[in-house]
Amino acid sequence: MLRTFVNTCMLPSKIRSCPIYQQIRNTFVLNRRYPIIFSKKGGRPKRFKQKHYVYDLVENTECRKQGNIKLILTQFVEGLGDRGEVVSVKPLYGRQQLLLPGLAVYASPENLEFGGKKSEKPTYSSHFASKTIGYLSTRLVSVSMNRENPWTLEPWHIRVAFRKVGIIVPEEAIELPIQPISGPDMDKEDKEFAVFITINKTERVPVRCKIHHWSPNYLERNDVGEYWKPSEPILPEQATLLSEMPRFDKSKDST
Repeated sequence: MLRTFVNTCMLPSKIRSCPIYQQIRNTFVLNRRYPIIFSKKGGRPKRFKQKHYVYDLVENTECRKQGNIKLILTQFVEGLGDRGEVVSVKPLYGRQQLLLPGLAVYASPENLEFGGKKSEKPTYSSHFASKTIGYLSTRLVSVSMNRENPWTLEPWHIRVAFRKVGIIVPEEAIELPIQPISGPDMDKEDKEFAVFITINKTERVPVRCKIHHWSPNYLERNDVGEYWKPSEPILPEQATLLSEMPRFDKSKDST
């Protein structure tokens, strides 16, 4: 086997300062292909033959799959946990997204005492409640109602409208405006109103909706058009609420 050693001190200064010439620490587990015969005690050492320098690669530790690491959160992390919780995450994510920003510490014996000191009052009812609130608060849901038969808006109408855009909401979590919304009324077409969705029976978030009159007769159907554009509120008492809510961004809509 030919081994070549390079003394970096003998290289030109420009090459020595180049960042690609850095020491790399890795471990290879090798096994001799041909076993060697050891010398007798006190005897003359035997010279190795060329075949004795032939190795088979058993394992490259760089390719070894690393297990998760345990960390203790120092503050609330959306989608992961609250302050003081011990979590198990992938090494790369844990080091770059949690340890470096100071959002967590290693779950060492010295730090485990901190792990028992959780927040007296959790920030949210679940790890994903904050993300759910942010998602729902920017939605604009089109509620299709019959153009020919009389109706009064009920929770199941909202549940069906949410389901059409891929959001599953139970009826008991839907809160309609105090003032009923009835129709058909073309004055309410393409106008906004807000409903409240309760998450885990704790967080309450308003969601922007619009009325769209639908007819089984194809010729009498209204064109939805650019329904995401701002419009007037159906209920005057909700005007302030709707103006303070985040406006729907069509470019970020995945539905």
